[in-house]
Amino acid sequence: MCLAVPMKIISLEPGDRGVVESDGVRYDTDLMLIEEPRIGDYVIVHAGYAIEKLKIEEAEERIELFRRMAALIKTRPLP
Repeated sequence: MCLAVPMKIISLEPGDRGVVESDGVRYDTDLMLIEEPRIGDYVIVHAGYAIEKLKIEEAEERIELFRRMAALIKTRPLP
């Protein structure tokens, strides 16, 4: 199973690259699939590529779901 993670663009780099962040974790990411990426935009990242831009409300909702899933796994590890 693959996960696409909502992350915030924190810097733009040459060659359609950028750095994205979520909960203090940063990744170098390819932004070539995003139209007019800007610092502060939220994107869905999959396999090193930003594949979709999100509205801030949608990003925050998805990030909260990931946090809740992580909390559940900590209390009830998968078999």
